[in-house]
Amino acid sequence: MRTFTYSEAKRQLARVLDAAEATGKVIIRSKDGRTFALTPEKVRCSPLDVPSIRTAVSTKELVAIVQGERIRSRGSSSRY
Repeated sequence: MRTFTYSEAKRQLARVLDAAEATGKVIIRSKDGRTFALTPEKVRCSPLDVPSIRTAVSTKELVAIVQGERIRSRGSSSRY
């Protein structure tokens, strides 16, 4: 964790942000002695947020594949 004065932080904002990202937190100290913590926010994304792909499989074919796998897995599944 690094500490910057208010003046340094004002002049070198990019460096302050980089330090916060690298270490998780920086402290900014004002002239009157007050301190402020700067922490980066975590980007929240869904685990289902995946890039799409191009394929020659039609929707009808994909549904048939999924239905076939469901039928196949129900017959051999003993976990339920």
